[in-house]
Formats: sequence, structure tokens, C-alpha cells
Amino acid sequence: MIVNVFEDFVTALPPMVALIGLDLGDKTIGVAVSDRIGAAASPLETVWRKKFTVDAQRLLEIINDREVGGIVLGLPRNMDGSEGPRCQSTRSFARNLSRLTDLPIGFWDERLSSVAAERALLEADTSRKRRAERIDNVAASYILQGALDRMRHMKTEGER
Repeated sequence: MIVNVFEDFVTALPPMVALIGLDLGDKTIGVAVSDRIGAAASPLETVWRKKFTVDAQRLLEIINDREVGGIVLGLPRNMDGSEGPRCQSTRSFARNLSRLTDLPIGFWDERLSSVAAERALLEADTSRKRRAERIDNVAASYILQGALDRMRHMKTEGER
């Protein structure tokens, strides 16, 4: 089930479930997961893209192993907020994935997530080779953490 409005995505989630965050690239998919209380996102792995069925099978394995209750896809908007070909590709991936799972799929604006991930890896004095291996799943964790932070903020707004 694809949910285009983030607030509706949050409403569609069962309580106390882990989420998976995905950073889709041309060659890789960065994967991050959250804890069940939605406090923290952690980089998990980078899936090297082959073809959709193989990629989706690996993602569904992670989803089942981690008992994930929702999927957050990074939406690569242009800096002016418009959607270009990369957004169309992400939305197409979401449509294909939604045919294989009933989990809610939401989108999170991923502008500058790769820049933030690169900066964090540089600050951690990570080697160039190691940065190349980790950038995608660290970017996925930034995407997922942004969504988790928004969800937590929505809850505190609702309590007022």
C-alpha cells in the first residue's frame, strides 16, 4: 500500500514496529532499520542492484527477518522541490514493491541525505574505500531517522 502523504503513512503503521529505510541508487540500495519504538535508525547493509525481482527478494528477506511494519523510501526531489526522473524511478520501484507486500510504503524527502552521510563518514575518519562501501546505507539511515524524528514530533503535537 503506497501512501503519498506522510501523516497518512504514519496512521497506517501498526504500533511498535520496526521500519526499514531505503536509499535507492542506480547501482545500489542502501538499507537501514529502526528499533520498535521508533527512536533510532541504524545502517544495515547495501544491496547491489541486479534486477527488480532479485533486489525485492533480498529486501523482503530483511523485512521478514527484522519483523518490519513499514517501508520508508527516500524520494530524491530536486533542490527546488520538483520531481524529476529519479523520483519517477523511485515511485515505479514503490509500485512494483507494493505488489509483493501489504506493508505501508511512504516517501521521505532525501535531499542532502548523501551529503550528510558523506560528512559523517569523513568526520569519523573513514577511509575512501570504506566510505564508498558504507555511504548508501548511512544515507538510508539519515532518511529513516528524518522520518522517525518527524513521527515523534507529530506525536508530541498531538498531545498538546
